Amino acid sequence: MSNRISIAVWISGGGTTLRNLLEKIDAGLLQIDVKLVIASKSTAGGLEHARQANIPELIIRRTDYELAEDYCRAMFDPCREAGVDYVVMGGFLKHVLIPPDFENRVLNIHPSLIPAFCGHGMYGHFVHEAVINYGAKISGCTVHFVDNEFDHGPIILQRTVAVKAKDSPSDLALRVFEAECEAYPTALQWLANGRIHVDDRKVVIS
Repeated sequence: MSNRISIAVWISGGGTTLRNLLEKIDAGLLQIDVKLVIASKSTAGGLEHARQANIPELIIRRTDYELAEDYCRAMFDPCREAGVDYVVMGGFLKHVLIPPDFENRVLNIHPSLIPAFCGHGMYGHFVHEAVINYGAKISGCTVHFVDNEFDHGPIILQRTVAVKAKDSPSDLALRVFEAECEAYPTALQWLANGRIHVDDRKVVIS
């Protein structure tokens, strides 16, 4: 049985993940409400998707906060005030401490099969370049809960794609993003359906 959950989406760039979620919601394929969008910079193109959907937006810059704890409060206090159930990182590139009340309530999607090709500095085209240069035959994406280490929290869902012999990083990125567009909404719908249970590092899907 589905319960309509509410989320805040954090972005740093063009907001393709946010756009995908909004399209799925509009199509009736995803039972969630986006209550708030927080961008790490005013030039984030994804803010336009929030404006078109009449979603409240905030810009919170890491450089405005000397202490990590202050930045954490600045990011999570608006989410608490909005009453969101989960925070969804969509191409959000800043490191934020996860407070105890948001443990297993912050999600991210990474463009590789964690624990491969992940960690600090591994994002976007850097990931796809590394996959191709290593000679991996498959790649994909990973939806996971976020903890206080890069790309480390419990894994919810993974999807695989083939790495083709003549792939450029851009070719692989397009194929992985197609998988992301299915994987992230699926994981969020599982949450809305109450199907996800976390047991230590293991995510159990009922």
